[in-house]
Amino acid sequence: MSYLVLARKWRPQTFSDLVGQEHVSQTLKNAIDGGRVAHAFLFTGARGVGKTSSARILAKALNCESGLTVEPCNTCSTCLEITDGNSVDVFEIDGASNTGVDDIRELRDNIKYLPSRSRYKIFIIDEVHMLTTNAFNALLKTLEEPPPHVKFIFATTEPHKVPITILSRCQRFDFKRIALPRIVSRLRFIVDQEGVQVSDEALSVVARKGDGSMRDSLSTLDQVLAFCGNSVSDADVAALLGVVDRRLIMDGCRNVLQADVKGALEIVAQVDSFGYSMRQFCQELINLFRNIAILKAVGDPGDLLELSDTEQGELTALGAQASVQDLQRHLAILLKAEAEMAHAGFPRLILEMALMKMASLAPAIPVQELLARLDALEKGGALPPRSEAPRPSAPAPRPAQHQAPPQQHAAPARPAAAPVAAAPVAPVAPVAPVAAATPPSAAAPQAAPSSFASGGDLWGGFVQAVKGKKPMLGGALEQVYPVKVAQGVLEIGCLQGSFQLTRLQDPEQINELKGLAQAHFGVPTQVKVVALNAPPTDAAPTLSEKKSLEDAERKAVLRREAEEHPLVAAAVELFDGEIAEVQELPQKEAAKS
Repeated sequence: MSYLVLARKWRPQTFSDLVGQEHVSQTLKNAIDGGRVAHAFLFTGARGVGKTSSARILAKALNCESGLTVEPCNTCSTCLEITDGNSVDVFEIDGASNTGVDDIRELRDNIKYLPSRSRYKIFIIDEVHMLTTNAFNALLKTLEEPPPHVKFIFATTEPHKVPITILSRCQRFDFKRIALPRIVSRLRFIVDQEGVQVSDEALSVVARKGDGSMRDSLSTLDQVLAFCGNSVSDADVAALLGVVDRRLIMDGCRNVLQADVKGALEIVAQVDSFGYSMRQFCQELINLFRNIAILKAVGDPGDLLELSDTEQGELTALGAQASVQDLQRHLAILLKAEAEMAHAGFPRLILEMALMKMASLAPAIPVQELLARLDALEKGGALPPRSEAPRPSAPAPRPAQHQAPPQQHAAPARPAAAPVAAAPVAPVAPVAPVAAATPPSAAAPQAAPSSFASGGDLWGGFVQAVKGKKPMLGGALEQVYPVKVAQGVLEIGCLQGSFQLTRLQDPEQINELKGLAQAHFGVPTQVKVVALNAPPTDAAPTLSEKKSLEDAERKAVLRREAEEHPLVAAAVELFDGEIAEVQELPQKEAAKS
């Protein structure tokens, strides 16, 4: 006897066997039980979700020899003939092959004859959207007023291609994509009946490959059983289906959230060595970060995510290491990288750069902390200590170059920022507490080991000199902390695990810094790069942070001035509006006005 594939062997034979389509099966059973069966049905939905199977079950329920029943017996000759597809009164027509008006005319001529043995003559037309316009028009009148012994059941995956005149004459049932846990549960039942040893993780991989289609999932399971036999291992399933090992995806996500650049790059190397698709790995990462973000945002996802309890627990633990805003930024980077991979010849490089950027991504400063620091600047007092809220679970491996990407573009515009720092004296105030610990005699550059009030000029001048000769190196120095700056001594701090630490600890970079420092200060300079577990509280902020605070304060001053301007206040009152945005005019336009 020839082999019968699982998709046909385990095809639903009753309404109770339908998985994930309870809304359809219950409605049809109620209609049969109440004697309210329509003359035409339209079943729509994705492939392999049970449309044609439901049509056969409905045909058996209407023609079963035991009478109209919500559950056909599947033992009488009529039910068996419909199951085998050779019933003389149930016609299964392929709409893709019988598209012409002549085919519909032949069908219409056949309708007027009574059924041979059954209660109803039933026409099941699959992929009905493939019929031509003339064929649909030839069917209209018959479909609207068929003989009492005729039922029509149409099935299609593209209901938008069916004319509205046909849709209005049918009862429409929309079949849903089957949820992943329901597919896994059905696959578990089938493999238990078949005597196959397979783990739930492997079945989840098979179900994901089916993408909501029970038929596709069963076809994939058939392929797995042909390869593995009755004992299926997780590794064999991953190798056969070409899917990325889930452990690699989890490890890649964990390395990114823990700011482990080297670990993230090693994951990419493993993906490449195993021969997996870089783009598929990126897509899996996108799906994983999406699940983590939803779990982080809503807590209990309900039906939003198709995850097992074990997977949900693992992703919740991963999500504790990052904020929702950070996860959204990670997703934006991955989506951009995935789009670039579609047209690039070097997908590994694109993925590596994306993971490096994600692992070294600076956490955003909370609005409350920024407002508190601005308030301290305005009052001329000490800056409040930094909050570690953006890094709740990580042991501070994340870099602290706050808002680094915008500042890299803003770095060349230092001359324009000078008037802002000169007009209000407040931007110099944040370093006052540090300077207070230094004697007045320490104002000379040589005696300013930890004072940014005097050493800050040395540091800022040195960074500008480096940027003039080595722009990329100078940009990196803007993101580090000047722990100790004096002539002959240069000690800079970088957060543990940051990209700046990895770069500046390179011996070639240190030798280059020594040469640049000696050329700038005029004396031999010892350069030391130290790793910090957290942003230092007794050292000056990075130049990038200082510029960010100055820009924020300037925007606050501009907004306050705009709100206090009499013309603006009058306009707001006149139009009952509000100030949405305040922009500063360029120097030339401001002079003209």
